[in-house]
Order: sequence, then structure tokens, then C-alpha cells
Amino acid sequence: MAEAGTGFLEQLKSCIVWSWTYLWTLWVFIMLFLVYILRVPLKINDNLTTVSMFLNTLTPKFYVALTGTSSLISGLILIFEWWYFRKYGTSFIEQVSVSHLRPLLGGVDNNSPNNSNTSNGDSDSNRQSVSECKVWRNPLNLFRGAEYNRYMWVTGREPLTYYDMNLSAQDHQTFFTCDTDHLRPADAIMQKAWRERNPQARISAAHEALELNECATAYILLAEEEATTIVEAEKLFKQALKAGEGCYRRSQQLQHHGAQYEAQHRRDTNVLVYIKRRLAMCARKLGRTREAVKMMRDLMKEFPLLSMFNIHENLLEALLELQAYADVQAVLAKYDDISLPKSATICYTAALLKARAVSDKFSPEAASRRGLSTAEMNAVEAIHRAVEFNPHVPKYLLEMKSLILPPEHILKRGDSEAIAYAFFHLQHWKRVEGALNLLHSFRMIPYPLEKGHLFYPYPICTETADRELLPSFHEVSVYPKKELPFFILFTAGLCSFTAMLALLTHQFPELMGVFAKAFLSTLFAPLNFVMEKVESILPSSLWHQLTRI
Repeated sequence: MAEAGTGFLEQLKSCIVWSWTYLWTLWVFIMLFLVYILRVPLKINDNLTTVSMFLNTLTPKFYVALTGTSSLISGLILIFEWWYFRKYGTSFIEQVSVSHLRPLLGGVDNNSPNNSNTSNGDSDSNRQSVSECKVWRNPLNLFRGAEYNRYMWVTGREPLTYYDMNLSAQDHQTFFTCDTDHLRPADAIMQKAWRERNPQARISAAHEALELNECATAYILLAEEEATTIVEAEKLFKQALKAGEGCYRRSQQLQHHGAQYEAQHRRDTNVLVYIKRRLAMCARKLGRTREAVKMMRDLMKEFPLLSMFNIHENLLEALLELQAYADVQAVLAKYDDISLPKSATICYTAALLKARAVSDKFSPEAASRRGLSTAEMNAVEAIHRAVEFNPHVPKYLLEMKSLILPPEHILKRGDSEAIAYAFFHLQHWKRVEGALNLLHSFRMIPYPLEKGHLFYPYPICTETADRELLPSFHEVSVYPKKELPFFILFTAGLCSFTAMLALLTHQFPELMGVFAKAFLSTLFAPLNFVMEKVESILPSSLWHQLTRI
């Protein structure tokens, strides 16, 4: 509460300062304009008299021009503020006031010793936010040739960003290369191929490597990028599996002979796991779901320590397709652990299972009358937990926002993860009767505050990272929703007010002229009073010398 009160006072102080600054700037321009028009020296009595006479002789056109100019200036400020807010997410005037006016108004310096303890206290939460903004490989990423490229051929839109593809290139170099590749000609060619930016150059290098040797990574590249259908990709992955298993067996026998052999065995292990996982995904896409589930289970048993591929998320999606909910619950019991990093797949699948138990009979009206049962409360709490982890997902599951192809990398708790989850799991939610209606009740749940209840506070860096991962034609979902800054509302009101004055002055010149003269007379009255007091106190000779200066 204290922090909220301090923020409100700071904003109020900035608002007052900028309001007075605007009004005094307008006042100075009016005075300079009058002095320029009158072309007289600044003598107080004569000048005020002349100004009064000048104001009495002004025509309504002058007031129309004055209010119209003020409205135009306010409109330009409004347009600039809106553009700056849309691009950078903050108000330019507010940012300048916080950066430059706060020290003048007695604000606390960020580098002062008083803030050192606070900074140290917040270091853990900041570090957590940075870790939560880490970009992860999408476990359900599509095939470039058979899916991403086909989408581009049909729509003419690039489904992947350069940043996303660059991250994939780095992953390929990490998983599929090692320090001893230069000793084998085919692997040396592939080491260069993974660094190529041009897709055709990568594909040509893969064919060149296959002419020298049965290279598993060359088959992987062709299956990912050259194959135009899932069937073609599966054939290439089967050839890659045959070559990869041979390399894995050979390196397994030599892994303890030195660091280089150990690195080569680790590379061959990554290659083999990647091939088997993609083969399981091919089987899932071609409708052989039970075969895909068996391949995933065998892979997880054979390589239980390779959790970086998140194969359990592939398994969960395939089991949901089979409607094997008991098996899904068993997988969740193993991986929905507090010590493991959460994901939208884990949280929302757990919520789906809880919702499935009550969704067919759930009615918001009946629940509001009789209250929630234990099972319904568990389902609502599970949905609340899921929505707090990733608040972007319900928009896609409820079809309030259009889906696009998921990127190859996702940001946990971000819009990219929500797209990747909903792209594959929307059908599973639709299959469970009433589940989406229950999910719609997330609107009745207290909105998942970014302060965090079940998870760490919602990170503030998700929007920037998601804009890098998602294509430009997609409107990135932002959480928490940014409110319009005060100064946009202020300038909008000021622009509207002055525009209304200009219109009224044009339509009712005589009446508005009377109001304008009365307003200006009231505005000049304090200045006249002060000048009379000053003249009565100071000697006339001294005042004459000052006015001459």
C-alpha cells in the first residue's frame, strides 16, 4: 500500500508540474505575442493600459485563431504521445518528468545509500524474472520444409522470424557438432552447413556430405528443410536413424578413452535422441498415435537424463489424443513437481483433467446459488493456477484471438508459449464437454495479479522477447494490459476543450467575446494588483530607471 501511495503521489506531482508548465508556457507566448504586436517598451502602467485597450478591441477571429492554435498544439502533442506509447509502452512526458524533474522535486536518487538495501532485497526477484525470460526450444515445433515452408508458399507470409531461426541454428550447432568434426570430412561439411544462413546452401552442403559418407546430421537437415511432406521427412529420418545408431554404438565403446571421445559420444547421443523424437512426432502427425506413444516411452526410458528435449510434453499431447486420461495423470504426477520448471502444457493439462471431472454438469448459475463443491473448487483452483502461470492461453482456447503457426522457440509464460500450447491442445479442450465453458469462468476468478500468488511475479520482459519470436503480422498479447498514461488523457482533454472553445467562438462570437474579456480581465487582475503595490512601495525615480533597463 505504501508503494502504491508513493507511486500515486509521484504521478500526481508530475501531473501538476506539467500542467503548470503547459499553462505558463501558453501564458508567456501570449505575453510575447502581445508585446510583439504592440511594439512598445515594457513600462508597467502604460503597458497594462495599452494591453487592456488592445484586448477590448480584439475581434472574435483572434479568439478563434488563439483557441484553434492551442487545439492544434495539443493535438500534435497527443499524436506524439500516442505514437510513443504504442512503440515504447510508456508516456514520453512521464518518462522525462521521472528522469529529469524528480530530482528537482525532491525525489530520491536511485544511487543513494537509502536505496541500497531495497535493491539488494529485490535482487532475487529480478534474477528470477531474468531466468523466467529465458527462451526455450519448442518441444512440438513443426517441420520447416513440410509445414512452415508450405504455409509460406500458400500465404506469402514468413511464419518464422530471423531471431527464431538464428536460435535454431545455435541449437543445431550445439546438439549436432563437436570439436572432432574436422577429423571426418562429412561432419566437417555439416559443421559449416549448420552455420549457413541460406537454406539452399545448407541443403546443397547436406547432399555433398552424403556423397562422402552416410551422415546422420545430413539426413536430419534434409528431413527438416528439404522434405515437403511428413511422409518424405519420416523416410529421411529413418535413414538418419540407421546412420545415427551406428555412430552411437561406436562412440559408446570409446567414450572413456578421452575428453574428445566423450564429447563425440555426447554429440552422437543428442543426434540419436533428436532423430527418435522426430520419428515419434512423424508417427503422431500421420495418425499412428499409439506407435508414437510407444516410441516416446521407450525414448524416455532409454535416456531418462535428457530432460532438455521435454519429451514428456510430446507424450502428454499424444496421450490426450488417445483420451488415455489415467496415463496423462500418471505423467503429470511425475513431472508436475515443484523442483521442475513449469510450462503451460503441465499447468493447463492438469486443469483440463480437473475440469473433466465436473465440466459436464457445471453451471455457473447453479454454482452461484448452492456454492462450489469440492471437485468444482479443485477445478477452479487448477484453472486459476494455469491462468496465473500463463494468462495468454485462454484467449486462444476460447477462440477470442486467432492462432498462427507456433514458433520454433517459446518464452515460458509468454504469448509464444500460449500459441504453441493452444495450437496443439485446443482440440483436446473441445473434446471434453463443458471444459471450455468452465475455462470461461476464469473471468470470475480474481484476475491473476502480476505480483504472483502460486508462482513468481509475472516477468516484465515477455513482451519484448515475444515480439522477437513471433512474426510481425501477429498482434502480440500483452500482460498486464497497459493503461493509457495520464498525459495522453490530459492532452486529449485539453485538445478537445480548446477545439470546442474555437468552435463556440466561431458560432457565437459576441457571447464568447464577452466571456473571453471577462476571463482575461480576471486573469490580469492579480498582476495589476501586484504592480500597483510595487509602484506604491518603490520610489518613482527608481522604478523609472528599472523600466528603462
